[in-house]
Amino acid sequence: MTTPPFFRFGSKLVKKTTIREQQRAGFTLVEILVVIAIISLLAGVVLLNIAPQIGQGSQATAKAQIEVLSTALNSYRLANGFYPTQAQGLEALVNQPTQAPVPQNYPDGGYLNSRTLPLDPWKRPYIYLIPGRQNEPFEVISYGADGEPGGSGANADISSANPN
Repeated sequence: MTTPPFFRFGSKLVKKTTIREQQRAGFTLVEILVVIAIISLLAGVVLLNIAPQIGQGSQATAKAQIEVLSTALNSYRLANGFYPTQAQGLEALVNQPTQAPVPQNYPDGGYLNSRTLPLDPWKRPYIYLIPGRQNEPFEVISYGADGEPGGSGANADISSANPN
């Protein structure tokens, strides 16, 4: 004779469970480890696909900042007839130079909206060359993620002489 699957416990009807059913109520350690491994694998794939995009964002930021600095340098030349010297550097865009040649038409706020020069996305100052390396009147450069001349990918130089 088989026992009924339910029994009364006070006024409640409760299902009888076997020992096997009670043991199967949770996940085994192996099942949990397999799920963790799958999640880790998926997270790794996602990170590998996102990492290059982060580097491209930094390069785009550097290009935009170099364009702003180049525009400010051209405005400086239009107002004064010359670019800042190598010694005056990009600092001449935010603080009026006191060494010759001193600009005669220097705006109160400087040539940038900020009183400080921006750093490149890798927290290094931009390089200012006058004249530029490719027959340009000037060149503004970021040496990329590695901070060294040359390189490729995220380490590639970003220059006003070659904005692409």
